[in-house]
Amino acid sequence: MTATLGTATAASLDEVVEAVASWQQDGAPVQLHPGDLGWNWSFGATHLAESVRVWRDEQILAVGLVDDVGLIRMGVAPSVDRDASFAARLLADLSDPDRGVLPERDARVEARAGTAFRGLLAESGWVADESWTPLRRDLADEVEDCGLRIEVVDEHNVAQRVAVQRAAFASSTFSLERWHAMAASSPYRQARCLLGYDANDAAVAVATVWSAGQGRPGLLEPMGVHRDHRGRGHGTAISLAAAAALRELGASSATVCTPSDNVGGVATYAAAGYTSLGDVSDFRRTG
Repeated sequence: MTATLGTATAASLDEVVEAVASWQQDGAPVQLHPGDLGWNWSFGATHLAESVRVWRDEQILAVGLVDDVGLIRMGVAPSVDRDASFAARLLADLSDPDRGVLPERDARVEARAGTAFRGLLAESGWVADESWTPLRRDLADEVEDCGLRIEVVDEHNVAQRVAVQRAAFASSTFSLERWHAMAASSPYRQARCLLGYDANDAAVAVATVWSAGQGRPGLLEPMGVHRDHRGRGHGTAISLAAAAALRELGASSATVCTPSDNVGGVATYAAAGYTSLGDVSDFRRTG
Protein backbone atom coordinates (compact mmCIF):
# COMPACT_ATOMS: atom_id res chain seq x y z
CA MET A 1 0.00 0.00 0.00
CA THR A 2 1.21 3.48 -0.88
CA ALA A 3 0.43 6.07 1.77
CA THR A 4 1.78 9.59 1.85
CA LEU A 5 2.51 11.65 4.95
CA GLY A 6 1.49 15.27 5.19
CA THR A 7 0.75 17.99 7.71
CA ALA A 8 -2.83 19.12 8.16
CA THR A 9 -3.99 22.63 7.36
CA ALA A 10 -6.60 24.68 9.15
CA ALA A 11 -8.88 24.09 6.15
CA SER A 12 -8.45 20.30 6.31
CA LEU A 13 -9.07 19.84 10.04
CA ASP A 14 -12.78 19.14 9.62
CA GLU A 15 -11.98 16.28 7.24
CA VAL A 16 -9.48 14.91 9.76
CA VAL A 17 -12.03 15.12 12.57
CA GLU A 18 -14.63 13.28 10.45
CA ALA A 19 -12.17 10.49 9.67
CA VAL A 20 -11.10 10.04 13.29
CA ALA A 21 -14.75 10.03 14.40
CA SER A 22 -15.56 7.23 11.93
CA TRP A 23 -12.85 5.02 13.50
CA GLN A 24 -14.42 5.01 16.98
CA GLN A 25 -15.90 1.58 17.70
CA ASP A 26 -17.10 -0.19 20.81
CA GLY A 27 -14.92 -3.19 21.52
CA ALA A 28 -11.92 -1.57 19.85
CA PRO A 29 -9.02 0.08 21.69
CA VAL A 30 -9.57 3.61 22.98
CA GLN A 31 -7.47 5.58 20.51
CA LEU A 32 -7.16 9.18 19.27
CA HIS A 33 -10.65 10.72 19.42
CA PRO A 34 -12.24 13.84 17.90
CA GLY A 35 -12.36 15.16 21.46
CA ASP A 36 -8.58 15.07 21.68
CA LEU A 37 -8.45 17.27 18.61
CA GLY A 38 -11.23 19.49 19.95
CA TRP A 39 -9.48 20.07 23.27
CA ASN A 40 -6.25 21.00 21.48
CA TRP A 41 -8.23 23.29 19.16
CA SER A 42 -8.31 25.70 22.10
CA PHE A 43 -4.83 26.83 21.01
CA GLY A 44 -6.28 27.85 17.63
CA ALA A 45 -6.90 26.03 14.36
CA THR A 46 -3.55 26.98 12.84
CA HIS A 47 -1.58 25.80 15.87
CA LEU A 48 -3.50 22.52 15.96
CA ALA A 49 -3.06 21.90 12.23
CA GLU A 50 0.69 22.32 12.53
CA SER A 51 0.65 19.53 15.15
CA VAL A 52 -1.43 17.06 13.11
CA ARG A 53 0.13 14.53 10.74
CA VAL A 54 -2.02 12.73 8.20
CA TRP A 55 -1.30 9.53 6.28
CA ARG A 56 -3.54 9.03 3.29
CA ASP A 57 -3.91 6.96 0.16
CA GLU A 58 -7.23 7.69 -1.49
CA GLN A 59 -8.59 8.40 1.96
CA ILE A 60 -7.19 9.19 5.40
CA LEU A 61 -5.73 6.04 6.96
CA ALA A 62 -3.96 7.36 10.05
CA VAL A 63 -3.71 10.58 12.02
CA GLY A 64 -1.04 11.60 14.51
CA LEU A 65 -1.28 14.43 17.02
CA VAL A 66 2.10 15.75 18.13
CA ASP A 67 0.96 16.42 21.67
CA ASP A 68 4.22 17.01 23.50
CA VAL A 69 7.93 17.25 22.81
CA GLY A 70 8.80 13.94 21.18
CA LEU A 71 5.33 12.38 21.59
CA ILE A 72 2.83 11.57 18.86
CA ARG A 73 -0.63 10.20 19.63
CA MET A 74 -1.89 7.95 16.85
CA GLY A 75 -5.26 7.05 15.43
CA VAL A 76 -5.40 4.26 12.85
CA ALA A 77 -8.30 3.33 10.59
CA PRO A 78 -9.80 -0.13 11.31
CA SER A 79 -9.40 -0.97 7.60
CA VAL A 80 -5.59 -1.03 8.01
CA ASP A 81 -5.46 -2.43 11.54
CA ARG A 82 -3.61 -5.56 10.43
CA ASP A 83 -1.99 -4.21 7.27
CA ALA A 84 1.72 -5.00 7.57
CA SER A 85 2.79 -2.82 4.64
CA PHE A 86 0.96 0.20 6.05
CA ALA A 87 2.45 -0.44 9.49
CA ALA A 88 5.90 -0.45 7.87
CA ARG A 89 5.12 2.87 6.19
CA LEU A 90 4.12 4.41 9.51
CA LEU A 91 7.21 3.13 11.28
CA ALA A 92 9.52 4.36 8.53
CA ASP A 93 8.05 7.86 8.69
CA LEU A 94 8.18 8.00 12.49
CA SER A 95 11.72 6.61 12.64
CA ASP A 96 13.18 9.11 10.18
CA PRO A 97 13.99 12.40 11.96
CA ASP A 98 14.24 14.10 8.57
CA ARG A 99 10.49 13.61 8.18
CA GLY A 100 10.03 16.15 10.97
CA VAL A 101 7.57 14.07 12.98
CA LEU A 102 9.69 12.83 15.89
CA PRO A 103 13.17 13.74 17.09
CA GLU A 104 16.10 11.38 16.79
CA ARG A 105 16.24 10.92 20.57
CA ASP A 106 13.54 10.52 23.23
CA ALA A 107 10.82 9.72 20.68
CA ARG A 108 7.55 8.32 22.02
CA VAL A 109 4.45 6.95 20.32
CA GLU A 110 0.98 6.45 21.76
CA ALA A 111 -0.41 3.63 19.63
CA ARG A 112 -3.32 1.83 21.25
CA ALA A 113 -4.90 0.71 17.98
CA GLY A 114 -3.26 -0.70 14.88
CA THR A 115 -2.46 -4.33 15.66
CA ALA A 116 0.20 -4.61 12.95
CA PHE A 117 1.73 -1.25 13.86
CA ARG A 118 1.96 -2.05 17.57
CA GLY A 119 3.54 -5.39 16.81
CA LEU A 120 6.08 -3.83 14.48
CA LEU A 121 7.03 -1.19 17.04
CA ALA A 122 7.76 -3.92 19.59
CA GLU A 123 9.74 -5.97 17.07
CA SER A 124 11.80 -2.93 16.04
CA GLY A 125 13.27 -2.11 19.42
CA TRP A 126 10.66 0.32 20.73
CA VAL A 127 10.05 -0.43 24.41
CA ALA A 128 7.19 0.14 26.83
CA ASP A 129 7.01 3.67 28.22
CA GLU A 130 4.27 5.37 30.26
CA SER A 131 1.36 3.11 31.16
CA TRP A 132 -2.25 4.28 30.75
CA THR A 133 -5.55 2.85 31.92
CA PRO A 134 -8.45 3.23 29.46
CA LEU A 135 -11.90 2.84 31.00
CA ARG A 136 -15.34 2.54 29.44
CA ARG A 137 -18.93 2.82 30.69
CA ASP A 138 -21.71 1.35 28.57
CA LEU A 139 -24.57 3.79 28.00
CA ALA A 140 -27.37 1.40 27.03
CA ASP A 141 -29.10 2.10 30.34
CA GLU A 142 -29.98 5.41 31.93
CA VAL A 143 -27.26 6.89 34.15
CA GLU A 144 -28.04 7.42 37.82
CA ASP A 145 -28.25 10.91 39.33
CA CYS A 146 -24.83 12.29 40.21
CA GLY A 147 -25.84 14.31 43.28
CA LEU A 148 -24.46 17.63 42.05
CA ARG A 149 -26.31 20.44 40.35
CA ILE A 150 -25.02 20.40 36.78
CA GLU A 151 -24.97 23.31 34.37
CA VAL A 152 -23.94 23.23 30.73
CA VAL A 153 -21.30 25.90 30.19
CA ASP A 154 -22.11 28.94 28.08
CA GLU A 155 -21.45 32.66 28.26
CA HIS A 156 -23.08 33.10 31.66
CA ASN A 157 -20.83 30.65 33.53
CA VAL A 158 -17.76 30.18 31.34
CA ALA A 159 -15.61 32.26 33.71
CA GLN A 160 -16.40 29.78 36.50
CA ARG A 161 -15.59 26.88 34.19
CA VAL A 162 -12.17 28.39 33.46
CA ALA A 163 -11.55 29.10 37.15
CA VAL A 164 -12.30 25.50 38.16
CA GLN A 165 -10.05 24.17 35.40
CA ARG A 166 -7.14 26.29 36.63
CA ALA A 167 -7.82 25.32 40.25
CA ALA A 168 -7.94 21.64 39.32
CA PHE A 169 -4.67 21.54 37.38
CA ALA A 170 -1.72 23.42 38.85
CA SER A 171 0.00 23.97 35.51
CA SER A 172 -3.14 24.88 33.56
CA THR A 173 -3.01 27.88 31.22
CA PHE A 174 -6.66 27.56 30.24
CA SER A 175 -8.40 30.89 29.61
CA LEU A 176 -11.60 32.47 28.38
CA GLU A 177 -9.99 32.95 24.98
CA ARG A 178 -9.02 29.31 24.78
CA TRP A 179 -12.51 28.15 25.76
CA HIS A 180 -14.05 30.29 23.04
CA ALA A 181 -11.61 28.90 20.45
CA MET A 182 -12.48 25.36 21.53
CA ALA A 183 -16.22 26.06 21.57
CA ALA A 184 -16.04 27.39 18.02
CA SER A 185 -14.41 24.20 16.71
CA SER A 186 -16.18 21.54 14.66
CA PRO A 187 -15.72 18.77 17.29
CA TYR A 188 -17.50 20.95 19.84
CA ARG A 189 -20.70 20.83 17.79
CA GLN A 190 -21.14 17.42 19.42
CA ALA A 191 -19.68 18.32 22.81
CA ARG A 192 -20.54 19.96 26.10
CA CYS A 193 -18.69 21.45 29.03
CA LEU A 194 -20.31 20.58 32.35
CA LEU A 195 -19.93 22.50 35.59
CA GLY A 196 -20.86 20.87 38.88
CA TYR A 197 -22.10 22.84 41.92
CA ASP A 198 -22.30 21.55 45.48
CA ALA A 199 -25.09 22.14 48.01
CA ASN A 200 -23.61 25.57 48.79
CA ASP A 201 -23.69 26.56 45.12
CA ALA A 202 -19.91 26.51 44.86
CA ALA A 203 -18.51 25.46 41.49
CA VAL A 204 -16.54 22.35 42.45
CA ALA A 205 -15.94 20.20 39.36
CA VAL A 206 -15.76 20.41 35.60
CA ALA A 207 -15.77 18.01 32.68
CA THR A 208 -15.87 18.29 28.92
CA VAL A 209 -17.54 15.49 26.94
CA TRP A 210 -17.11 14.81 23.24
CA SER A 211 -19.37 12.72 21.02
CA ALA A 212 -18.01 11.05 17.88
CA GLY A 213 -21.51 10.69 16.49
CA GLN A 214 -24.61 8.59 17.05
CA GLY A 215 -23.85 5.09 18.29
CA ARG A 216 -20.13 5.63 18.72
CA PRO A 217 -17.99 5.86 21.86
CA GLY A 218 -17.74 9.34 23.37
CA LEU A 219 -14.85 10.77 25.33
CA LEU A 220 -14.53 12.47 28.71
CA GLU A 221 -11.58 14.89 28.45
CA PRO A 222 -10.77 16.63 30.70
CA MET A 223 -12.25 16.10 34.16
CA GLY A 224 -11.11 18.07 37.17
CA VAL A 225 -12.10 18.91 40.73
CA HIS A 226 -11.32 22.25 42.37
CA ARG A 227 -8.35 21.79 44.73
CA ASP A 228 -10.37 23.27 47.63
CA HIS A 229 -13.19 20.73 47.22
CA ARG A 230 -11.42 17.40 46.85
CA GLY A 231 -12.09 14.26 48.83
CA ARG A 232 -15.87 14.69 48.77
CA GLY A 233 -16.82 12.47 45.84
CA HIS A 234 -17.12 15.30 43.32
CA GLY A 235 -14.88 13.56 40.79
CA THR A 236 -17.16 10.54 40.76
CA ALA A 237 -20.22 12.81 40.56
CA ILE A 238 -18.99 14.81 37.56
CA SER A 239 -17.91 11.57 35.84
CA LEU A 240 -21.47 10.30 36.22
CA ALA A 241 -22.80 13.59 34.83
CA ALA A 242 -20.41 13.21 31.91
CA ALA A 243 -21.75 9.74 31.14
CA ALA A 244 -25.32 11.03 31.26
CA ALA A 245 -24.47 13.91 28.92
CA LEU A 246 -22.81 11.59 26.42
CA ARG A 247 -25.86 9.36 26.47
CA GLU A 248 -28.01 12.40 25.65
CA LEU A 249 -25.65 13.17 22.77
CA GLY A 250 -26.21 9.67 21.37
CA ALA A 251 -22.93 8.05 22.38
CA SER A 252 -22.91 4.27 22.81
CA SER A 253 -20.37 4.42 25.63
CA ALA A 254 -18.31 6.86 27.66
CA THR A 255 -14.54 6.41 27.54
CA VAL A 256 -11.65 8.01 29.40
CA CYS A 257 -7.92 7.37 29.79
CA THR A 258 -5.76 8.22 32.78
CA PRO A 259 -2.17 7.40 33.73
CA SER A 260 -2.07 4.00 35.41
CA ASP A 261 -0.13 5.41 38.36
CA ASN A 262 -3.00 7.83 39.01
CA VAL A 263 -4.55 5.33 41.39
CA GLY A 264 -7.04 7.85 42.74
CA GLY A 265 -8.21 8.77 39.25
CA VAL A 266 -8.73 5.15 38.24
CA ALA A 267 -10.72 4.57 41.45
CA THR A 268 -12.83 7.67 40.80
CA TYR A 269 -13.87 6.50 37.36
CA ALA A 270 -14.48 2.96 38.61
CA ALA A 271 -16.80 4.37 41.30
CA ALA A 272 -18.75 6.08 38.51
CA GLY A 273 -19.26 2.77 36.70
CA TYR A 274 -16.38 2.93 34.25
CA THR A 275 -14.67 -0.43 33.73
CA SER A 276 -10.94 -0.74 33.13
CA LEU A 277 -10.03 -2.19 29.74
CA GLY A 278 -6.55 -3.16 30.93
CA ASP A 279 -3.39 -1.10 31.08
CA VAL A 280 -1.63 -0.19 27.84
CA SER A 281 1.80 1.38 27.45
CA ASP A 282 3.15 4.01 25.10
CA PHE A 283 6.25 3.11 23.09
CA ARG A 284 9.67 4.73 23.42
CA ARG A 285 12.50 4.41 20.93
CA THR A 286 15.74 3.15 22.45
CA GLY A 287 19.19 4.27 21.33
